[in-house]
Amino acid sequence: MRVAIVTESFPPDINGVAHSVLRTAEHLVRRGHEPLVIAPAPATPPTAADPCPVIRVPALSLPGYPQVRLALPSRRLEQLIADHRPDLVHLASPFVLGARAMAAAERLGLPAVAVYQTDLAGYARAYRAGSSIGEAAAWRRIRTVHCAADRTLAPSTPAAQDLTAHGVPRVRLWRRGVDSVRFDPRHRDEELRRSLAVRPGDVLVGYVGRLAPEKRVDLLEQVAELPGVTLVVIGDGPSEPALRQALPHAVFLGRREGDELAALYASLDVFVHTGPMETFCQTIQEAMASGVAVVGPAVGGPLDLIDHHRTGLLVPACDAGAVARAVAVLAADPATRARYGAEARTEVAGRTWESVGDQLLGHYREILDDRAYGRTVRPAAGYLAKTGTAA
Repeated sequence: MRVAIVTESFPPDINGVAHSVLRTAEHLVRRGHEPLVIAPAPATPPTAADPCPVIRVPALSLPGYPQVRLALPSRRLEQLIADHRPDLVHLASPFVLGARAMAAAERLGLPAVAVYQTDLAGYARAYRAGSSIGEAAAWRRIRTVHCAADRTLAPSTPAAQDLTAHGVPRVRLWRRGVDSVRFDPRHRDEELRRSLAVRPGDVLVGYVGRLAPEKRVDLLEQVAELPGVTLVVIGDGPSEPALRQALPHAVFLGRREGDELAALYASLDVFVHTGPMETFCQTIQEAMASGVAVVGPAVGGPLDLIDHHRTGLLVPACDAGAVARAVAVLAADPATRARYGAEARTEVAGRTWESVGDQLLGHYREILDDRAYGRTVRPAAGYLAKTGTAA
């Protein structure tokens, strides 16, 4: 099968979209398929080898948020897709580049699957200080692009429900895998723990992810002040300077990757995530694979991942006091932490990228079969052009 994957992000970018596209491309190659990735050009040249042909299109960094790159519109995209002669077009978190690719697939008569991964409407709300104008516009674009796809794949039950509620049809679940060999409790490092603890014997509570307004890392201020707790913050982003001021007693480690990141996960006692806009939340799943008790918001993707009082604790979203109280409970109870961590590991250990990749191939085959037997229900030809979304 020949697949054209058009993505809004790809390594060396570090985020959920880039990571899942990389794993998807690797799996397709392993299974004997021929993927092509089309992605925005990164700010710095890639250092690792790509698993398949990758075409980088011109892009600009988002003002004030250089980690996010937006592809520049180009009529060349349709020719790139056509030249690959794909059986199917895979759109990863389509919004700018993906919207144009959806229009190209429509004109070329190619089936397309749209993978919903980013709560762009929530981001619009967060960055417009509560204004509903940007959020409504984001949902209009999401709905238009996804309505044109043969199938939309959502990473969690709440995300699927959100899409359906906003008028997106043909939504199916496709969750994310985790590398449970890399992220494993056996990588716990006592020497590393001692080096991170502000005081000997401190409970290590960690956050891993981007440091940006939508992640609400500022909600960890009370956690950082808990007695006997060291807060470890792993990641970078535009909010880092403000967070260093707000969390003066936290340990900031910047961006970490690979085996070093795996050791940091496994060396934590509690993992905490605060972002209220997660459609899945891969870092929670990586912490669970590492055998760490987790605390997360009772909204979005974490609802599917955290089994309350079995693998971790769910707390009301954007409630700093509730986050601190949950962390304090676990910090004071090592037996419960250990039990939650063991259950968490058991819960996710079988969610390999191989099994998830095979599920994706199943979706591909169903889409192709539906096209072959005339079972596909899609908007009339020219739908995207009429809405202006392809512009």
